[in-house]
Amino acid sequence: MTNTKELTDEERWRIALAKDRRYDGAFVTGVHSTGIYCRPSCPARAPLRKNVRFYAGPADAEAAGLRACKRCSPNTQSAEEACVLAAIGAIRSGGAMTLDQLAELTGYSPTHFQRLFKRTVGLSPAAFARALREERVREALESGATVTDALYDAGYSAPSRFYADMKGRLGMQASDWRDGGAGRTVHWSVIATSLGDMLVAATEKGVCCLSFGEGEDELRARFLKAELVEAGEDFRALFDQVVAAVEDPGSDSSAIPLDIKGTAFQQRCWQALREIPPGETRSYGEQAAMLGNPKASRAVGSANGANNIAVLIPCHRVVPASGGVGGYAYGPEIKAELLKREGGE
Repeated sequence: MTNTKELTDEERWRIALAKDRRYDGAFVTGVHSTGIYCRPSCPARAPLRKNVRFYAGPADAEAAGLRACKRCSPNTQSAEEACVLAAIGAIRSGGAMTLDQLAELTGYSPTHFQRLFKRTVGLSPAAFARALREERVREALESGATVTDALYDAGYSAPSRFYADMKGRLGMQASDWRDGGAGRTVHWSVIATSLGDMLVAATEKGVCCLSFGEGEDELRARFLKAELVEAGEDFRALFDQVVAAVEDPGSDSSAIPLDIKGTAFQQRCWQALREIPPGETRSYGEQAAMLGNPKASRAVGSANGANNIAVLIPCHRVVPASGGVGGYAYGPEIKAELLKREGGE
């Protein structure tokens, strides 16, 4: 469970809408139209916002005259939940722990604890620890630390361990984050599509830019130190795949290789975008909850805005919780059309 001392009521509301089990035990949701209070993860239908108040715990909710929901039993905490919370605390304070160590801490067998933790948190203990380390790397880099210092301070035994963890993920290596593409060659072309002229660019590793209504000048602004070369026949097949994915945004484009520059947090946001199924949308709060931190909805919006690869990293699938398609770097008309083609609007 994430520290919730600084959560606002609107952030708690987004958590409740996302039914995020990570916050069970952190607060309860009081529904004054029905006179009950629930866990954040209660599977019942969401109430109207005007009928909801939030309480620190069951005692406060009951003092306000509410009774516990029989469906989610917010006034009880199982031994299993207590063990998962203890394990999360141990990982946060003590760094990397083996599955055997966590199982011994909680009194369960390793196999059972692995299933229990993943069911409750949504990640395995090892994946949770990796995500925590990556987040600490991002925070250190943003505060001005060197890449090497950031990696060691986050708990990596060596830089190679970080690169091994990131293998197969989106993006360039950490040392590429700050150098503007120095030493890289970017092949580009402007191609006519039914959505308008599309700029597509790629390195030898994969697509690094996809945008609408832009050209070489805008590409140069993104990759200040890279060598820009108009694409030749070597990139025709790749660019044809990109055009097909744009014309049919609901199709599977996972086979198209990507080469992305971004911080660890940005890359986690972009990966979460790719996990939203075609034809579905999420709010910024819901996307933040997917990353385990509903407080980060504003940071998620900034990360989505830094996405250089439209459609293939589908930031068009994130819309305002209040309704409508919301903003889009290339205009709401293109966003609305992409959603329409996917069947999401």
